[in-house]
Amino acid sequence: MRWTDVNKIAIALEETHPEADNVNLRYTDLRQWVVALDGFSDDPNGCNEKILEAIQMAWIDERD
Repeated sequence: MRWTDVNKIAIALEETHPEADNVNLRYTDLRQWVVALDGFSDDPNGCNEKILEAIQMAWIDERD
């Protein structure tokens, strides 16, 4: 997975952290969780706030 695989990341985060409050989370935590996902192979520093926000929104949608 790469940073641009927003929906795949959201699904993996929901599977890995189903108990997490994905609405009220810090982007520093989100970034760490994404980098730690199995199959994530992009540059750990290759994201920005816009990408993290898109991942968070996709994760919220995935849970609903």
